[in-house]
Amino acid sequence: MSRQSIPLLTLTLALSGAVAAHRFVTVAGAQAGANANTLGVATMAGVSGDKIPVDVIGTTIVEAGAAITAGATLETDADGKAITWDTAGGKVGVALQAAGAAGEFIEVLLLPNVA
Repeated sequence: MSRQSIPLLTLTLALSGAVAAHRFVTVAGAQAGANANTLGVATMAGVSGDKIPVDVIGTTIVEAGAAITAGATLETDADGKAITWDTAGGKVGVALQAAGAAGEFIEVLLLPNVA
């Protein structure tokens, strides 16, 4: 998949726990869990106390937690990866590319959803 992205706003976030690159993160600086409201996507990995860049507005690259079709509305799985939105939880983005399986990286249009 393409690793293209167009972030319009990237913020520095102090982490409160370990975060993997290209996963959704919360306002509290933690890797997002299942159905979480998120601030954005970590562009690099870090551990508690690190300050890392987080894409908040625009497009970014996210790791898929399952197969995803292009155009699907997304939510987070238990590991902060993108999965197709079901019926509950925060809508965190729209897939601009398809993912054939978990572990693939896709471009996503971020949606503001912080509660």
